[in-house]
Amino acid sequence: MHRLELKVPPLIVVAVTVGLMALTAWLAPMKPWHFTDATSLAWTLVVAGGLVALAGVSAFRRARTTVNPMHPDTSSTLVTSGIYRYTRNPMYLGFLLILAGYGVWLANLPALLWLIGYVLYLTRFQIIPEERWLSQKFGADFQYYRERVRRWF
Repeated sequence: MHRLELKVPPLIVVAVTVGLMALTAWLAPMKPWHFTDATSLAWTLVVAGGLVALAGVSAFRRARTTVNPMHPDTSSTLVTSGIYRYTRNPMYLGFLLILAGYGVWLANLPALLWLIGYVLYLTRFQIIPEERWLSQKFGADFQYYRERVRRWF
């Protein structure tokens, strides 16, 4: 187990990514993008991301299991219904969409590159350790679910 696994709350990772995107846009400004509905696209991504993340939280609440990503060992139920039929990580996917909307709003292509870092970091230090715990706890049920449903989308 790496010392960063399950140590940095995903919302902190989102906040750091926002900061890095803003810093990048400030240090490497670009001319505004010239397509008619950049603001609408940005808001659409943010709202869609919020809805996807909330659908994940809601499914966990309905199943009466923990939403705390720092302690997957306290999961009481393997949630595979609702949004979890389409993605194993709707909360993280929702945050990614929100970050993408922010990047579009910034109108800065280099800032969008931080989305790759967000995905790589969360996959390595949050999702893989979570899935290790879920595999230990739910065994064949989690393996079957993992084979049917993609990690991000």
